[in-house]
Amino acid sequence: MNLSPPDTKEIAALLRLLDDETPEVRSVVSERLAVVGGDISEILPGMAQDLDEPERRLLADMLQPSRRHTLREDWLTPRFGSAALEDDWELFESHLRLLSDFLHDGVSLRQPLSDALDLLADEAREDGVLTEDDLRIFLFEGKRLKGNGENYYDPRNSDLSWCISESLSNPIGLGVIFMLVGKRLDMEIEGICFPGHFLCRIHEDGYPVVVDCFDKGRAHSQAVLTDSSNELSPEQRQSLARSSDLGMILIRILNNLVDSFTRLGRSEDALLVTEMRDSMAKSASTGI
Repeated sequence: MNLSPPDTKEIAALLRLLDDETPEVRSVVSERLAVVGGDISEILPGMAQDLDEPERRLLADMLQPSRRHTLREDWLTPRFGSAALEDDWELFESHLRLLSDFLHDGVSLRQPLSDALDLLADEAREDGVLTEDDLRIFLFEGKRLKGNGENYYDPRNSDLSWCISESLSNPIGLGVIFMLVGKRLDMEIEGICFPGHFLCRIHEDGYPVVVDCFDKGRAHSQAVLTDSSNELSPEQRQSLARSSDLGMILIRILNNLVDSFTRLGRSEDALLVTEMRDSMAKSASTGI
């Protein structure tokens, strides 16, 4: 049976019952909150009562099943899976938005991913950013974004809206933000799925430069890195020499999420993301 979503008045009443541990009451509250779509962050500021941190965490947990349902229902697996993304930036970003909404706690007020990226690009323009290297300096040397070394495996590192808001992420989160903002500025920034790390590539005066966004945007001459005198393995040199398409990058983000959820013991979330990842990989390999 389809239930109509609760109105503002009912949501206020449900919030007042959050600390009631009676099983019957808890069941009703969870059932009604499951209908709101997993996100009441825009409604909460208008509520009379303030929630303390334990109540906010409990509310986020109650909203999580609805966000799982939305991700499963809205996830689009193209006919050729991850291979279909190749250079389809719009489709790539739409999948990242779905992940961002899924990873959001449904309680904290924040900008949608595309809006956050637009604003960051606008700030870069206003700051006089003209080249890929300017953007590298703007984002990473200026400390607008930095590596989340303390919580490297936090699933929120794959929620790019949270990353922009908190100025933190893992290597691939930082790199993808670099790429997406660059795309808005008509710049060419490539992703590199380096073994155990994620890097980006830009060009200066026609020469390839490898950028480690996690290391404060440090730039390295690709020629120097791939020189035979360096201690890189043949596999690492090959990785640096080629760019990763958007489908490969999305699969790597999904792999990271599965690993993060597994480490946290969040098996239901790990299984869901595994399902999304496998659907993309299977369709890419079979062409279905």
